[in-house]
Amino acid sequence: MPNLITRTESAYADSLLIKSLFEAPIGRNPDQEILYRDEKRFTYRQFRERVGRLASALKNMGVKEGDTVAVMDFDTHRYLECYFAIPMIGAVLHTVNIRLSPEQLIYTMDHAEDDVLLINAEFLPVLDHIKKRIDTVKKFVLMKDDHKPAAAEYVFDFEYEDMLASSSVMTEFPDFDENTRATTFYTTGTTGMPKGVYFSHRQLVLHTLAASASLSSSHSQGSFHRDDVYMPITPMFHVHAWGIPYIATFLGVKQVYPGKYVPDLLLKLIETERITFSHCVPTILHMLLKSPMSEKIDFSKWKVVIGGSALTKQLCTAALNRGIDIYSGYGMSETCPVLTLAFLSAAELKLPLEAQAALRCRTGSPIGLVSLKLADDLSSEIDSDDKASGEVLVRTPWLTQGYLKDHTNSEKLWAGGWLHTNDIASRNEAGSIRITDRKKDLIKVGGEWLSSLEIEDIIAYHPGVAESAVVGQADEQWGEIPLALTVLKPGVTVSDREIINIIRDYVDRGLLPKEAILLKVRIIEAIDKTSVGKVNKVALREKYTK
Repeated sequence: MPNLITRTESAYADSLLIKSLFEAPIGRNPDQEILYRDEKRFTYRQFRERVGRLASALKNMGVKEGDTVAVMDFDTHRYLECYFAIPMIGAVLHTVNIRLSPEQLIYTMDHAEDDVLLINAEFLPVLDHIKKRIDTVKKFVLMKDDHKPAAAEYVFDFEYEDMLASSSVMTEFPDFDENTRATTFYTTGTTGMPKGVYFSHRQLVLHTLAASASLSSSHSQGSFHRDDVYMPITPMFHVHAWGIPYIATFLGVKQVYPGKYVPDLLLKLIETERITFSHCVPTILHMLLKSPMSEKIDFSKWKVVIGGSALTKQLCTAALNRGIDIYSGYGMSETCPVLTLAFLSAAELKLPLEAQAALRCRTGSPIGLVSLKLADDLSSEIDSDDKASGEVLVRTPWLTQGYLKDHTNSEKLWAGGWLHTNDIASRNEAGSIRITDRKKDLIKVGGEWLSSLEIEDIIAYHPGVAESAVVGQADEQWGEIPLALTVLKPGVTVSDREIINIIRDYVDRGLLPKEAILLKVRIIEAIDKTSVGKVNKVALREKYTK
């Protein structure tokens, strides 16, 4: 007979619900602060009350279990309140990507079947453009930083702060099945309409617990713990800001929400609020470090996880030289997202900074509860020699079950019972992986595969290069050759030959395949990005290789 645990009729059936992440820190440290920019300060006790008022207000306006509440806002305290109040009443939080085109906004809001829209006043021109074409939304709530009335042509059912002030505080949140959908958002695909990704309460709680344990497991480098001061610099609409606001609230740390990203304000907050933990894409960190104001900032207590795009050794070294404890994390929209972290050992932290940079730029090792394998085209697992490469396949309890209302792509995502990332990586004997490229971005020159990311990293070391993206360009003889689309630093002149000679040097030293010498270089003014700051190689190919 199986040795199964059963509960008595009176025992409490403890479901993994988001409310369990919310309640503990309120009692443990009720006077801890949550800030919005340099304008508003709340204690966790006040945060608890505001979440309770928002939950009551939503219920009073008719929001019921299974309804979808959409939010269009910057990184604010209001958004954090929505992260909890909406799913805690059994509704679904749709974090709307504010950088999508009007047509994509209309598509995602109708596809998600949004019932209520909470919208920042800064997006009223967008709402004016799309409002008559949103079919499902029945109620509109205005969110704004001041008390000025909205323009007369906009009629809202409620104003956020007035709505909270007139509502009672919900003190008890309902119990329901932990597999209830809690959030929905849409991937920023570069082709076709965005795909809906969704997560349950159980998945979000498990991701929070595993990522909390893994982030706090390093004693001397990169750790996120209760004494930190947290500020996200990843949009809250994008994979729940990598899930870190849930972790920060669960830990009860001081949190600072910067609103719309303004470099000098971000730097001011880092200094005045003594921010110690953040996360962002490389372009954001690059933007901060090149600001003249950054020269006056002490970064020696700041830990930064980089994700979304590859962290180059050049940017990593520049950050280390400024005292920033920088390292890579890896995941994707479909994985909630954290899968790996690139922590260094005590011995590795004694290495010269350039040697450390090579390790900090790796994709890293799987966090707790993540099963990860690298497979070739025949689904056979590859050797862990840091040379052979294969697609990253993963299993873990918090991966999305599929794409909303999209059976075909869901089946492709989960072919063979593993989630397919379409990322190509190598793995060393210690289990640390290194993403070498996206499957679709590998360049096949003759019979040899070239990594666009590897070439980009090398080009980035040229002192006159601000940014570079490498794509494949059709060639009659070779099939494809690499094309480096390169942006120069202001006032700098760099010839194509200079960049090609850097690649030639790596080829001569046996550090790149000889086919890399076929590289072509084109100087451009700017590199196209997706709505979350990633390099848009589909757009670049369309522009420069046709």
